[in-house]
Amino acid sequence: MVSVLPRVERLSSRVIRVLGCNPGPMTLQGTNTYLVGTGPRRILIDTGEPAVPEYIGCLKQALTEFSVCIQEILVTHWHHDHTGGIPDICKNIPIASEYCISKLPRNPHHEEVIGEKKQKYSYLKDGDVVKTEGATLRVLYTPGHTDDHMALHLIEENAIFSGDCILGEGTAVFEDLYDYMKSLEKLLAMKTDLIYPGHGPVVNEAQAKIQEYISHRNAREKQILNTLQENTGRSLTTKELVKIVYKDTPDHLHKAAEINLTHHLKKLEKEGKVLCENSPNLRWKSSL
Repeated sequence: MVSVLPRVERLSSRVIRVLGCNPGPMTLQGTNTYLVGTGPRRILIDTGEPAVPEYIGCLKQALTEFSVCIQEILVTHWHHDHTGGIPDICKNIPIASEYCISKLPRNPHHEEVIGEKKQKYSYLKDGDVVKTEGATLRVLYTPGHTDDHMALHLIEENAIFSGDCILGEGTAVFEDLYDYMKSLEKLLAMKTDLIYPGHGPVVNEAQAKIQEYISHRNAREKQILNTLQENTGRSLTTKELVKIVYKDTPDHLHKAAEINLTHHLKKLEKEGKVLCENSPNLRWKSSL
């Protein structure tokens, strides 16, 4: 059972969380969006999903309650539960000039469209710094969950806005496990105190949580290898492997688990530890 989070909550003197009001099995309580800074103009990190009037209502409430406005918008990655709210914010919470909306570029780079093409992204790079009164955010390129994923280091609190690289509860999905593990190691090396995740509650023991993620993936990898070695002489489909390796995971999460498992298998194949057979369908066996 996930924790209950208030729709609007002041988490520190410079961080306000506004829930995206889009709960679900992959989004937990909903997407966390954050207003960052101590002055009248705040940086908004992430924007929730498109067409969620409850979120726009909560964001307006937060802006009124704390007597602040939005200076600019940063999005941690391209997924629609983080970028989808941009057109609704621009339409319903207008400012005198256009919002500056920034993210890291896709890899390989291609021009991205926001909503009905009325806004364009300004592209950041690893190491860039974005400032507002009371808050300095340094961009950290952390691919793996997506090819454009960034975390943001809040210097004043030695905290990280982790996007979907690290969640407040449960574990994250990813597109590329090799890159994802490198990103986790990069975040671990930061020695931060606190994590403001893209979903779920604040993580107060940042180092322990990152290490837990790394250990979890390593343990899962060992489990996959052990399962294949126990079935020497025969090959298994990903669905068969999911039923064994993720036997303690609820059935409705097996599809997401199968995606993660496939990424593990591809990494192990690259390392020469497993073999893939293509006939009659995709099957896997140990090469150790």
